Amino acid sequence: MERSIVRTAAAPAAIGPYSQAVVVPVGDGKRMMFCSGQIPLDPVTGLMVEGDVEAQTRQVLENLGAVLAAAGGSFANVVKTTIFLADMGDFAKVNAVYAQRFASDPPARATVQAARLPRDARVEIDAIAILEVH
Repeated sequence: MERSIVRTAAAPAAIGPYSQAVVVPVGDGKRMMFCSGQIPLDPVTGLMVEGDVEAQTRQVLENLGAVLAAAGGSFANVVKTTIFLADMGDFAKVNAVYAQRFASDPPARATVQAARLPRDARVEIDAIAILEVH
């Protein structure tokens, strides 16, 4: 199978044996991008961002946006996301920040509470996107 690995310094490096994203051709001049879950790490320092769950969500989305851009995409290309929350009580706050990035025609989505997220993050988001071949 033909596939390409996405790597960008504009998003945090993988903290385990995985890629920031993998892109595969799907025919008709399209590519499918599978973005690994992003947590609120500062890509420069590698440290968790300071602040509340809204600040963490903003950083997660910045990181996700950087991975999408590295493959030639944007949030407009996203067709599915999964949001993982440490506390479902944060749903409304995370949803408000998320809605700013997906203001119209948002992707399909699942939101789940996880017992614990990497580095004790409060939020993690992964995505699947459809990209044009360039």
